[in-house]
Amino acid sequence: MSVIQQIQEKYAKVMAVIIALALVIFVVMLAFENGGSLFNDRGPQPVGKVNGEEVGYNEFKEAVDATEEQFKQQYQTDVSNPAMTQKAVSQAWSQVVVMKLLNEEIKKVGLEVSQAELGDYLYGANPPQMLAQAFTDPNTGLYDAQLAQENIRQMLASSDVEQRNRVVASLEGLENERLYQKYISLLVNSYNVPKWLVEKQKADDAKIASISVVKEFYSNVPVDSASNVTDKEIADYIAKHKDEFKQEASRTISYVAFSALPTADDTAATLRSIVELKPEFDSTLDAASVLNRNGSAIPYTEIYFPKSQLNSANLAMGVGFKDSILLLPKNGVYGPYLDGDAYVMAKLLDSKVLPDSVKCRHVLISNNPQQGGFEDGEAKRKIDSVEAAIRGGASFAAMVQQYNPESDGSRVTNGEMTFASTQIQSENFAPEFGQFILFDGKPGDRKVVKTSFGYHYIEILSFIKPETHYQIAYMAKKIEASGETDNNASNQASVFAAAVKDMKSFDAEVEKLRPEGINKLTASLPVNGAQLVGVGFSRPFVRKVYEADRGDIVGPERVGESYVVAIVADVLNEGTMSPATARPRVEPLLINHKKAQSIARKIGTITTLEAAATALGGRNIESFDSLRLTGVRPAGLTRESRVIGAAFNPAYNGKVVPEVIEGAEGVYVVRVDSQSVTSNTEGSIDEMRKTQIQYGRNTFASPQVALRKAATIKDDTAKHF
Repeated sequence: MSVIQQIQEKYAKVMAVIIALALVIFVVMLAFENGGSLFNDRGPQPVGKVNGEEVGYNEFKEAVDATEEQFKQQYQTDVSNPAMTQKAVSQAWSQVVVMKLLNEEIKKVGLEVSQAELGDYLYGANPPQMLAQAFTDPNTGLYDAQLAQENIRQMLASSDVEQRNRVVASLEGLENERLYQKYISLLVNSYNVPKWLVEKQKADDAKIASISVVKEFYSNVPVDSASNVTDKEIADYIAKHKDEFKQEASRTISYVAFSALPTADDTAATLRSIVELKPEFDSTLDAASVLNRNGSAIPYTEIYFPKSQLNSANLAMGVGFKDSILLLPKNGVYGPYLDGDAYVMAKLLDSKVLPDSVKCRHVLISNNPQQGGFEDGEAKRKIDSVEAAIRGGASFAAMVQQYNPESDGSRVTNGEMTFASTQIQSENFAPEFGQFILFDGKPGDRKVVKTSFGYHYIEILSFIKPETHYQIAYMAKKIEASGETDNNASNQASVFAAAVKDMKSFDAEVEKLRPEGINKLTASLPVNGAQLVGVGFSRPFVRKVYEADRGDIVGPERVGESYVVAIVADVLNEGTMSPATARPRVEPLLINHKKAQSIARKIGTITTLEAAATALGGRNIESFDSLRLTGVRPAGLTRESRVIGAAFNPAYNGKVVPEVIEGAEGVYVVRVDSQSVTSNTEGSIDEMRKTQIQYGRNTFASPQVALRKAATIKDDTAKHF
């Protein structure tokens, strides 16, 4: 690996930013042209289609891998678990769909980005956000375009092919991000609100009306056989309102889970096993050997951690035990104690006062001729000359610029670097370099040190925040289920699965298990799901559920720490809801419609409100004054848009509306008593128009939702991932 990857934290962070930038933009926007695109592979197993264009398996797999790598950069941890994998699949699919839709639209309008425009975008006054974050001077707050350009140039010239390709991908991604911005700008600036429309809205806002009504609530009308709703009536309603009854594919299951978690006996056995190790752990002076030989769940490390990091270093240092452990004498042992799912013993090996971080600088003479350096003897003579020159008053910075290899990356800071104490002790850090700057030297010390990179002349500039660091060995044994415990759970699940054939027998067998605390549970599983809430993650289990039909038995399957047996209770395919599925939503609407027809027949021909009130058994006549076409509606009419609409219909002014109005909560007979116009001085036409244009442009700035809604998208990723 290069020096920049091994010992220079500052530039490692810069690289991480560039790589993360590549991953984010590369996946979302990398290629709007098929040639040179990440997404130009047409593998034999398409995972879906976007407006008829296939998404190949291999191209999508690259997108998923890139998204997972992005998560690793974002969370700084291993994300290889079912939950994160499914999140990566979902995000990658969304990004691929958006990319293809935007690609299609941008091609239609013929947008391009020139090289001059790209250069201005990268190194001009308004750089991309991630570049700005990486290369903005924290002291001045100014973007250092020259530093950004120099770092990118160095990485493009690197002998590391993978690094070079990542930077190329980043730059292509930034180019396409700029192309995306131009497309958005085109959309935003095309949005307009005509003046006449604002004038009409302002005029409508000035209208006021008063009405009198007689109403009959649906809840006052009993349900009878005439109100029964057939499947055909529901199907007809769905056909007229298809957009309201779209559904995603899903499966509903009933299931039982047989726990394979460790029992009390397993916990006691784990405690006994670690207690047996305590005498040896207590007396040993070779903790590493004891841990390795006995298989500690927490590996041995020689790193000295500051107290502030002991809880975040992936070590078994519970809050309740920290002070007790740190008060131990050298080689003292604390425990066993229970920490999460393990029993642990802690041995305090040593403590030292060390800086939280070290600021230093170096001149490096490479002793690798194949990478532009010198033979070892010549490199040693040169570093000795550098040492003599600096001691004689020569500029340290000048020596850095003269000798440090470009691959080192430290020229731009005149050789200065800052490292955390834990980073210095990591296995990827040059040990000779770290020994001097953290343990042997002190601020102001200078020394020639040889590492695998060559000869360094190092000066320690400062120690930052010295504090006590602790070296601790942990003997940890996870509490795990024994083979017997696991077999018992598996056997229970197998016996149950063999006894059930359908929902009736499933329920009957569950009843037999109730005394053991095992109950039937239900869950709805999305097609791309991996989680059975409360049980665990298993993508294979969900896929098997989707391969099954209604009434099929699935399992036993291991999900988390349980063996699960399920029956497929319901199957919903992507598309329009069936009458049975939609019935809970549609039936009340159709029943109310039938009640409205019954009420209308009871009222008969509408002449006056008084006649309608009498026909309904003496209902009261209610008055509503100062109604507005827009804005807050009075109590009693909050859901009745049809009544409000009738109140402002010029044809009904001073008249009784000749037909009953079928509302959301009941049936209304309405008389429009008056319609008038009030003065409306709130907001000028120009200001209202300006506000509406700005609102509309903000909406246009995110076209993905509209593009997806208008597109034909087939998602088959669940069949492959």
